[in-house]
Amino acid sequence: MLIVAKGAVLALFALSGFLLGYRQGYELYGLTLGVAFGIITTFSDLILRKVDFGTLVGGLVGLASGLLFAALFLVPLNLLMQDETGTLSTFAIRGVFGYGGLLVGLRRGKGLTLPGLLGILRGRGFEENLKILDTSVIIDGRIADVCEAGFIDGVFIVPQFILQELQHIADSPDSMKRARGRRGLDVLQRIQTMSTITVRIIEEDFSKIKEVDAKLVALAQLMNARVITNDFNLNKVARLQGVTVLNINELANALRPVVLPGESMRVFVLKEGKEYNQGVAYLDDGTMVVVENGRKLIGRTIEVTVTSVLQTTAGRMIFARAREDNERDDARTGK
Repeated sequence: MLIVAKGAVLALFALSGFLLGYRQGYELYGLTLGVAFGIITTFSDLILRKVDFGTLVGGLVGLASGLLFAALFLVPLNLLMQDETGTLSTFAIRGVFGYGGLLVGLRRGKGLTLPGLLGILRGRGFEENLKILDTSVIIDGRIADVCEAGFIDGVFIVPQFILQELQHIADSPDSMKRARGRRGLDVLQRIQTMSTITVRIIEEDFSKIKEVDAKLVALAQLMNARVITNDFNLNKVARLQGVTVLNINELANALRPVVLPGESMRVFVLKEGKEYNQGVAYLDDGTMVVVENGRKLIGRTIEVTVTSVLQTTAGRMIFARAREDNERDDARTGK
């Protein structure tokens, strides 16, 4: 079907070129030019296929804007120039303005997506620094502390379907869920009072999309916004679809102090570990410390020496040994 369509376009260009050449008495030249333009047109999809949507739209808008400025610029000049000089100058000015607009448009349009363009046409997308809050990050509450410290500012977008989910959690018969939902509403109200943050409630919904996470991704694409979350799965899905994600858990991991093997620290051994004879303690930032031979030390605050540090997607784990075990081993080695 595509080959038939290309053949029809090529034949149409060839016929048009032949007819135009026939009027001027240059049938062969007209036919040749018609076939040449037909070939260029039919195979232009091979070139355009490698050009992204934003670059193409930006180039067209830039070219049109350049030609428009050239036309406005030529209005007073055409009155002052003679016929031959005016024709040459008009061609040169239009070429310069058109080419300049094309270059600017190609550069500025790179990275523009169709959802982002639709957002601009609907009166959105001109604002920068737009961020959409996920339910999990609102309930978590640390986002309010980060904003209060001045590390994040701008416009926070809270869609109605997120508010409805928060309200549904706050009205849950489960006391734990109810407390989490009410905490999320309190955190949102706290953010609204901050001078550096503008909270905007929007009615935008996607009736054909059922899952809240999928709606968040679609809204972020539409508004060219970033998503703030601490949901691991939403983080992965959004990034796969080209949406920028600010993950609070990743920020917390990045801000944790660096611990090196051989360093000492005081920890409270809270419970038994998964492996035999292990004890588990936690630092103030929530980092798990696995103490070898620490089962007998449960309920005590002890001095430990770090043996290794393991970084995982869920966070960081520190493996350590009680100092008294290290001293005992050193003493045996000395003997």
